[in-house]
Amino acid sequence: MKRIFRYSVFLFLLSFFCALWIPKLRYLSESSRLDPATLKSAGFRQQPVDKETEQVIRNMEDPGEYLAVYWLETKFGERSSALSPDNILTMRKRWERADGWGEYLSACQSVWDDLTYFPVASRDIGSDVSYEDSWMFGRSYKGEREHEGTDIMSRKNERGVLPVVSMTDGVVQNKGWLELGGYRVGIRAPHGAYFYYAHLDSYADIYVGDEIKAGDLLGFMGDTGYGTEEGTKGKFPVHLHLGIYIYSEDQEISVNPYPALKYVEEKIIDYQDAG
Repeated sequence: MKRIFRYSVFLFLLSFFCALWIPKLRYLSESSRLDPATLKSAGFRQQPVDKETEQVIRNMEDPGEYLAVYWLETKFGERSSALSPDNILTMRKRWERADGWGEYLSACQSVWDDLTYFPVASRDIGSDVSYEDSWMFGRSYKGEREHEGTDIMSRKNERGVLPVVSMTDGVVQNKGWLELGGYRVGIRAPHGAYFYYAHLDSYADIYVGDEIKAGDLLGFMGDTGYGTEEGTKGKFPVHLHLGIYIYSEDQEISVNPYPALKYVEEKIIDYQDAG
């Protein structure tokens, strides 16, 4: 009887400590997804958004917080998670205790919470553009490299026709020629992300330091770049290269713009309304 009693006590204590520590160990394991290297990880930079989540966030004005939790819960898209807008606050509490949560949340909000319009305005000329998820596709000009952006292609391949507008409010931080990007504009959005619009054919009447609103005209889609001589054209089809960058520890980090473009795909401003 004593042996049975001791065995029963042992099983009780074992069950008690398992119930106490397994959730703790699970939390420690999950929280390891969030560390100083998270923002530089391939998973975060990919910004994965599946079809179901795409529909969930479509009508959200500020989807950054939702996506911040969604990516941690799904291990950046590696597993499924039933995450509804109603339980976001409960699930957030599991992560906000982890080191680095504040910077991570700010990074997600900087990419997503300023988005207002698709970057190509309508001119009532049918299906103007097409694009695909070309993140990290190979590029070979000036050596092998990876594509850190999304190319929005002109279906008619005519330079100087399609209006390029700002996706966000912000400040014009850069304007001018780059060998790779051709004529480009860089906009610093209110939450801190840098939106890069490249290969323009011409500029709108904007200058470095100007404050702009989402939907303001930046210029017209072109095919400039891939040349050391300013004004080089015709090295590739007419398109807009869109890049999105955040900053962590004074380091520039590119993120995949494709999911953000899908989010604003139906939010197209009419060219007549563009500033």
